[in-house]
Amino acid sequence: MSSYPALKMLINGEWIASGGEGSMDVINPATEAVLGQCPKASKEQLDAALAAADEGFRVWSAKPAAERCAILRRATALIRERKEEIARVITAEMGKPVSQALGEVASAAEVIDFQAEEAKRAGGRMIPPRSPQILSQQVHHVPVGPCVLLTPWNFPINLPARKLGGALAAGCSAILKPAENTPAAAQMLVEALVDAGVPNGVVNLVHGDPGMISEHLIKSDVTRKVSFTGSTAVGKMLGALAAQGMKRFTPELGGHAPVIVSENADFAHAVATCATVKFRNAGQVCVSPTRFLVARSMYDKFVAEFTDRVRQIRVGDAGVDDTVDMGPLAHARRVPAMDYILEDLGGNRGEVVTGGKRIEGKGYFYEPTVVAGPAADSRLMNEEPFGPVAGIVPFDDLEEAVSIANSLRYGLAAYAFTGSQDESYYLGKSLRAGMVAINHLIVASPESPFGGVGDSGFGSEGGVEGYLGYTDTKFVTVAKSR
Repeated sequence: MSSYPALKMLINGEWIASGGEGSMDVINPATEAVLGQCPKASKEQLDAALAAADEGFRVWSAKPAAERCAILRRATALIRERKEEIARVITAEMGKPVSQALGEVASAAEVIDFQAEEAKRAGGRMIPPRSPQILSQQVHHVPVGPCVLLTPWNFPINLPARKLGGALAAGCSAILKPAENTPAAAQMLVEALVDAGVPNGVVNLVHGDPGMISEHLIKSDVTRKVSFTGSTAVGKMLGALAAQGMKRFTPELGGHAPVIVSENADFAHAVATCATVKFRNAGQVCVSPTRFLVARSMYDKFVAEFTDRVRQIRVGDAGVDDTVDMGPLAHARRVPAMDYILEDLGGNRGEVVTGGKRIEGKGYFYEPTVVAGPAADSRLMNEEPFGPVAGIVPFDDLEEAVSIANSLRYGLAAYAFTGSQDESYYLGKSLRAGMVAINHLIVASPESPFGGVGDSGFGSEGGVEGYLGYTDTKFVTVAKSR
């Protein structure tokens, strides 16, 4: 990609092209060509970022909320001006179609806008005193301090925007460490913030070895909050590390979202929606619908029509073909991960109806895959595939479907389709997940909380909850002087 930017880190307002630990290749997953060289931070550079964030917090937290809001709104205007360039970089780095990348850029700007405005709204509250001797009782939401923000590759600008939007709106400073294979998209977000007038040290950007960087930053006394999006296994390790220093921790972890399709559902709407949304971003979405639980009376028809739609998905290099529906998996490790999920199927353990293997040639392309009747103990039904694989199983009554849906420790998103108001109420109440959508598959918006339960994490990003997650609650009570 001729327009791929030169990769740099940002520490205390200075753009740094040289990493103390050398550099690493950034690979285009559609062509396997090297896009550029990304600097890898040393511990000394991380210490400089921590010192910058410490001082940046003192400067930024002292600014009035209206001023912080104005700067963030200028940044989102720049993001929108640069949306085409940013989207092309996202596609080059992780493979999603440009149309989806443009949608992600738009969403990132909207998320930051909402959090920026929330800074002017979240003023705390007054509590009526019980005694005439008490003059006032106030609850304040104060910024928690310098934050470490660790983000993955599947939404390389939207997820950093969620974290940076909440942190900066609340008055916190931040050190952002994006995924190793999508550094440029995050860099372009940070560039917009810098160009909009965010002071030196308030936002710092580092790249490199995720294990070393996360451990070093989280252990520092400067760090007061850690926000991580990624796997459950890594989230548990980082949470334990944060707990040692009593640091605030918000983990948004894995998911294995069930979709219940009731016999009362609008069949055509359900099958069309499920087949489309499942394969967006090649299924590399934490809230991607994966376990499709379909009423037995319509199961065979659902499998047939779902599969027919999946076979029409156009797979290819979205960087050169804007008509592509699905791009490659984001990196080489995802291909054997798909094979692993599928290799224990066959016979009465589940039928691969379509797909099931890598697409030959350059790039990390995998066939959109549908599995009918995967066994209850199969990997597909128990381990998050995080790829273009859908499992469809029948159920006999709604209680059975809910039992299957709630059988895992994951609890990020859950979905259902039904034309019955009674069933809608029952499903919304009974499905164990941080987010439940009925008759559609959208659970993320700037105004709504995004987060899970169980092994999917705790806490929320987005909405009022996303803002408050970067604050501490302070109670101030004043009595008459005697």
